[in-house]
Amino acid sequence: MTSNIFLVGLMGSGKTTVGRALAKKLNKRFIDSDHEIEARTGVAISVIFEIEGEASFRQREADVIRDLCQQEDIVLATGGGAVLNPQSRELLHTRGTVVYLKASISNILHRTRHDKKRPLLRTPDPRKKLEELEQQRDPLYREVAHIVIETGQPQLQTLVQTIVEKLPAAASSLNQAVQKITQQLPTVAQNKVIMEQEIHQARTLQVDLGERTYPITIGEGLLSNPALLQSRIKGQRVVIVTNTVVAPLYLENLATQLHMLGKQVESIILPDGEEYKNWENLMLVFDGLLAKKCDRKTTLIALGGGVIGDMTGFAASAYMRGIPFIQIPTTLLAQVDSSVGGKTGINHPLGKNMIGAFYQPQAVIADMSSLKTLPDRELSAGLAEVIKHGAIIDSGFFTWIENNIEKLRAKDIEALSYAVLRSCEIKANVVRQDEREGGLRAILNFGHTFGHAIESGLGYGNWLHGEAVGCGMVMAADLSYRLGYIDFVSKTRITQLVEAAGLPIVAPDLGEQVWVDLMEVDKKNEGGQIKFILLKPLGNCLITEVPKDLLLATLRASIQ
Repeated sequence: MTSNIFLVGLMGSGKTTVGRALAKKLNKRFIDSDHEIEARTGVAISVIFEIEGEASFRQREADVIRDLCQQEDIVLATGGGAVLNPQSRELLHTRGTVVYLKASISNILHRTRHDKKRPLLRTPDPRKKLEELEQQRDPLYREVAHIVIETGQPQLQTLVQTIVEKLPAAASSLNQAVQKITQQLPTVAQNKVIMEQEIHQARTLQVDLGERTYPITIGEGLLSNPALLQSRIKGQRVVIVTNTVVAPLYLENLATQLHMLGKQVESIILPDGEEYKNWENLMLVFDGLLAKKCDRKTTLIALGGGVIGDMTGFAASAYMRGIPFIQIPTTLLAQVDSSVGGKTGINHPLGKNMIGAFYQPQAVIADMSSLKTLPDRELSAGLAEVIKHGAIIDSGFFTWIENNIEKLRAKDIEALSYAVLRSCEIKANVVRQDEREGGLRAILNFGHTFGHAIESGLGYGNWLHGEAVGCGMVMAADLSYRLGYIDFVSKTRITQLVEAAGLPIVAPDLGEQVWVDLMEVDKKNEGGQIKFILLKPLGNCLITEVPKDLLLATLRASIQ
């Protein structure tokens, strides 16, 4: 059986709506057979029925089904009568997983009551016609189907999740996608050679998102490189958003460089810390932009760590409904993770990063020189996200981190440059395939379900984000081990590497119910179920729910 999913059922059963949502969740391509027929013929289905008759339409439909069944990794919504053709039934049954969406006649009538484009419902008694069609086709749907789903559930996402859980390949589809990404990436050894050759030069990667594609440039002394700044920062008027810690270090030099390029430069300085990543301080950015009478051609520059990057990006997405922005991350965590991928936002007292937008920067400039002034605790926090990338996708990179952890903590520029490069490569490939976190991109949240609960439970700013994620990865590894997904050696390697990075491995005692309540407020969750990113094995991962008794066992073992 291939990776294809074919949806069958009566007209109005929701095949197109469900198919689009299912394809997005599973990172597959969606096709509607009726739309394909219309694209090939250039006329509407109703016109084909009227001019050529149903028999001719059914032959066109069979031809389209035959062609589409030869493709791979698609979700196909078939026409209600596609199963009437014996050859089509055989192809659908053997070339993918067939899901029969069974809807009640009453629901179908409600959904199609205003639809004038369905030829078979142009009758004085649509209910009687549907009952006849159901009597004729239900046995054929059941003959061809591998899975039968009643579509009476009120919420689309709940229905989609039910389908996913019943798919025979659901457990392996994410791993297949991760393996695909891994195969596309250069090897650790290849990248090591590249970095040894170009360590003193800027290296540029592309985040390939079509018209939203942008470069990530990694190197030393980039903030004093006028040619690079001119090529990356297009706007003539720029506003630099930074904080009280970063401003004394880099604001004056960057502003001077931009002034020398003939740009009008202004700045907004925010307080430093995760606890200030909120609506009140976001409004300070808007206040500053309005007071300076900034227009749509103004470019925002985020100069700082993850908090500044997230808030500046969110402000850029909303001010005048969208203005350009540039990421200049000055912390390791921001360089390897938060500056890449376009996730922006602020925290809410009830949940971290729950308010925000997907909004891509025009460029990312990662100046490795800024890491020289980074406090050791902040450096360790950034190493958590580096470790994460190796754990979920690239076991070879994970081993490289183990072998170079002392160099990384000692701020060896060569080692740090390679860690940033590899992390950005991995994240850029994931984002390219799932920009808005419809499925695959959620794997980048390994350790974050536990980590966000720690941050919320202790109060933002008590633990750094990377510290919480590091501890969260240890907890996720423990849970992976309890489920039999990784062996004890892998669990121990993760714990030891997190500890070697200078990160906490013992979780705070928030109380079991508080832990559960906080983890239930998570963007990955669906239908009230907590979703975890777990390793299966080290270097691969999956998104899954877990039995509550095992979750509680992990919580009890992690709190000392």
